[in-house]
Amino acid sequence: MVLIVQMTLIYMIPLLIVALAGMFAERSGVINLALEGEMIFGAFMGAIFVYIAQTKNWLSTQPQIMFIIAMIVAAICGAVFSLLLSFSAINLKADQTIGGTALNMLAPAIVNTLALALFSQEKLVMPKSTRFAIINEDLSNFAKLFADKAYISTYIAIFVFIVLSLWLYKTKTGMRMRACGEHPQAADSVGINVYKMRYLGTTISGALAGMGGYIYIATTAAGTAQSTVAGMGFLALAIMIFGNWKPVGIFFGALMFGFLKCISAMSSSIDAFKALGLPMYFYNIIPYLVVLIVLALTAKKSGCPKAEGIPYDKGMR
Repeated sequence: MVLIVQMTLIYMIPLLIVALAGMFAERSGVINLALEGEMIFGAFMGAIFVYIAQTKNWLSTQPQIMFIIAMIVAAICGAVFSLLLSFSAINLKADQTIGGTALNMLAPAIVNTLALALFSQEKLVMPKSTRFAIINEDLSNFAKLFADKAYISTYIAIFVFIVLSLWLYKTKTGMRMRACGEHPQAADSVGINVYKMRYLGTTISGALAGMGGYIYIATTAAGTAQSTVAGMGFLALAIMIFGNWKPVGIFFGALMFGFLKCISAMSSSIDAFKALGLPMYFYNIIPYLVVLIVLALTAKKSGCPKAEGIPYDKGMR
């Protein structure tokens, strides 16, 4: 039971933070289909920092600090990469779906090129383990659920999720951003800079996606950065839709899909699944199958921002 809870949290956290990333962009009025690409690019840049730090023996006695700095580097790089989407969608008024798809194709190409140029291989494996535990001592069973062998990224991501959710709904800037995703003409008429708000929403989205990408490779991919994050960006988009573009819904959606990913990863060690006689790879498709079913059932109850994906032209009202 303890192991299942721990593994569920590990799979849940990247989905939680990246689904929040998608919500920020779309609440501001920009469809961010480039979450996958931003995760890949941010994760790779964070991995490069850790690779250099471990090779140069920087922060060797403070691995948690190294972990946090890598998350910040990944977030910054994800935000910078997202500016390509912002510029094309906001300034050039290009189709946001095509722009996001293009970035999802560009990021793996950049990562492969950099990996081959710098490391002579298509992926970067950090020389030392990234499994830095917050607490790894004798604890009670209850404490083990949330502390033993827990990554510091789990608590940071939950803290960021809560703070940004409150910021979006309780602050003046957050409410202005949401207004730009619902009715940009009305927002503009009262002096809100729609372009600025959409840039802000998309940049925050890129930063969160980059952070989520590094958390994913550090906690579930054994510290290996490559040109894929196993579709986690698209799964996060589905969680955002399942959560109806709201933080509470996203939290429970991430929890559910994190549990399903945990079950699929642990299926080979669960006797009940072995007894069914199904091939083990069948359980790996369960999370994605559930995504399709959930999206089909919730399609008519969509609460998406009314102006998402629609370029705003200040001269036309």
